[in-house]
Amino acid sequence: MMTAITAWFSAQVLKTITAYWRHGEFNAERLIGAGGMPSSHTALVVSLAVSIALREGLDSPLFALAVVLAGIVMYDAAGVRRAAGKQAKVINKLVREMRVEHKVRDTRLKELLGHTPLEVLGGAVHGTLIAYIFYVLYR
Repeated sequence: MMTAITAWFSAQVLKTITAYWRHGEFNAERLIGAGGMPSSHTALVVSLAVSIALREGLDSPLFALAVVLAGIVMYDAAGVRRAAGKQAKVINKLVREMRVEHKVRDTRLKELLGHTPLEVLGGAVHGTLIAYIFYVLYR
């Protein structure tokens, strides 16, 4: 459990640092928000799966369960939530354009919902490293 929590928390901190580096300003929402590099959801489930593999073995039913869970989370992060974020971006643009004509009130949707495949890969690498560090330190 500590491996997964550490992977999630450290990925959120890295995400905040990455956002600061890219945009030049601190955004506290990055500490708990979805989207960005690396994927903290992916880091969490991959660190859990790798930790189980290291402790229980690759032929463990627990490892199989963790891999399936990780696959679902990673697919959702890079697929469904990313598509929803793209739709939010288009809707926000439409609202901005309509607001200029004073036909609609401003409603801003959250656009940073999902991840690019690179962000998911970054989360997977991060989760693997955290799991391995915990395995070496606490075996």
